[in-house]
Amino acid sequence: MATRKLYDDELKELSAALIRMGTAAIDAVTRSMQALKTFDKQLAKEIIEDDANINAMERDIETMCLKLILKQQPVATDLRKISTAIKMITDIERIGDAASDIAEISMYHDSISFPDLQDEVLKMAESAKEMVAAAIDAYVKGDLELAKETMKKDDVVDAYFIKIRHELGSSIYKETHDIETVIDYLMIVKYLERIGDHAVNICEWVQFYMTGIHINERII
Repeated sequence: MATRKLYDDELKELSAALIRMGTAAIDAVTRSMQALKTFDKQLAKEIIEDDANINAMERDIETMCLKLILKQQPVATDLRKISTAIKMITDIERIGDAASDIAEISMYHDSISFPDLQDEVLKMAESAKEMVAAAIDAYVKGDLELAKETMKKDDVVDAYFIKIRHELGSSIYKETHDIETVIDYLMIVKYLERIGDHAVNICEWVQFYMTGIHINERII
């Protein structure tokens, strides 16, 4: 019993580490949008530099997972939980990368290029961040329904992407903005759209953890 309690405590620490990594990635997205909104070059530089911390968290959690697997032969549910964590950290790390990429783009702008779209871009970012937070919460709580509901919210992020992309395309047609600026903003919203996709990936692995079945294939 004592051994099992210790193992359970280590699994709880794994969840806590995932929360810390997820929080860091979400915070990076928040700060990247702030840098874009305020033209804060120093903030953008800090976000890019801080991405190394998220990468380090990924390596630490991966090591933690491998030790948990090697320490004792985990039962099927424990093994799925640990395997899911290994998959999740890849998506969380890429969310951090996306934030860093947005920050890098923001360094090339000194004015609001698309004032009519700014609120839409910020709302899209908020929706994507909410998905990531909910996906990680679904893992920690083992909440299958939350995972399913979170995946549905990807439609909201996709709708923002389609709308903003259309408006950006129209600006090229009307010749109201230079192509390079439009491409930069297209890249930003594409990164936000990918963040939503990463949240969906996490939710799909939560489903695997809870049911033993991945959405794309049957795994026991």
